[in-house]
Amino acid sequence: MKHGARPRATIALTALLAACVTLTACGGGNSSEATAETSARPPVKDPVKEPVKDPVVATYDGGLYVLDGVTLKVAEDIPLKGFNRVNPAGDDRHVMVSTAAGFQVMDAVGRRLTDVEFKGPKPGHVVHHAGRTVLFSDGTGEVTVFDPADLGDTRPKTTTYDSAAPHHGVAIQLANGELVTTLGTEEKRVGITVLGEDRAEITRSEECPGVHGEATARGEAVVIGCEDGVLVYRDGAIKKVKSPTEYGRIGNQAGSDESPVVLGDYKKDKDAELERPEQVSLIDTESGTMRLVDIGTSYTFRSLARGPHGEALVLGTDGKIHVIDPETGDITKKIAALGSWQEPLDWQQPRPALFVRDHTAYVSDPSSKKLLAIDIESGKRLASTELPAAPNELSGVKAH
Repeated sequence: MKHGARPRATIALTALLAACVTLTACGGGNSSEATAETSARPPVKDPVKEPVKDPVVATYDGGLYVLDGVTLKVAEDIPLKGFNRVNPAGDDRHVMVSTAAGFQVMDAVGRRLTDVEFKGPKPGHVVHHAGRTVLFSDGTGEVTVFDPADLGDTRPKTTTYDSAAPHHGVAIQLANGELVTTLGTEEKRVGITVLGEDRAEITRSEECPGVHGEATARGEAVVIGCEDGVLVYRDGAIKKVKSPTEYGRIGNQAGSDESPVVLGDYKKDKDAELERPEQVSLIDTESGTMRLVDIGTSYTFRSLARGPHGEALVLGTDGKIHVIDPETGDITKKIAALGSWQEPLDWQQPRPALFVRDHTAYVSDPSSKKLLAIDIESGKRLASTELPAAPNELSGVKAH
């Protein structure tokens, strides 16, 4: 072949293409019609993901798993750097994810993080009660209140309240619009204040050193934990219920609309680097009394929950769920869930967690990377799954 000569096959192909353009035979119509049809064609959208039934969300180091609440099949693995925390948002679709930047709304049914964010440093407690969800930003002391029914792809309408000083706090809005919120600074937390709908103060108590955590009981009694007992706000008045020991810290509580009694943890060694308590507290909000129950095993702050009939549930380091009658303090049964385990020193490190929804207890086991679903009344294991990474925090949407 001479330099610069064109092969016969190339010449033939060029001719064919020219004929195709001229005659429009290859486009299925004239050239102008083909162009209009192409420009009018809608863009290809990402396939719509199947909704997740009664989703459960588990955090792990570097992301979140969204699981089907019945089968425990992983529906979505969402990467998210940092130490993340999860709480129910208050409806049957969303979960609040606490990140380094603030509270981010997750559409758990749609298995995706939304762009809706409540920004603020050190996001703290998320509390849902009486149709309102309340966020507390420890870094600013700002309290944010919204209706979870308004959650979606746009930020819901909110009302806010600024604490006198930033601190690790918590707040709850009652059915009548009153706001119960903690008092303190970054160095010292002392008690609670109760504000009316206009946010004017109704009453306060500063008899609660180290104030931490909240729960509500039947009759909308609010229990706030202290290092020497609890404060109970009920019917417009605050009452102190003292611990039976000089130092008796209650910092994590679980309440139920089915019972006037609130379940709390109980630590009595003030100087311990990490106390592994074996007693829990039962606070009767009607009589203003406290009972301690020895469960014979230690537990952690992720071990407390309530059953569908108000049962007090404690996941022990013996691997069993201890079911306690809140009225009598009797341990009525023990449900086998895991093998024995020990609480790590660092509170952010994974440890088994208990999340209860309706009649089902969900239990995570970081050591084996497993998640279990157990029927509370029968003790029967309903489902289990092994995850790619060790689960840490555990939560989910509200039951339908």
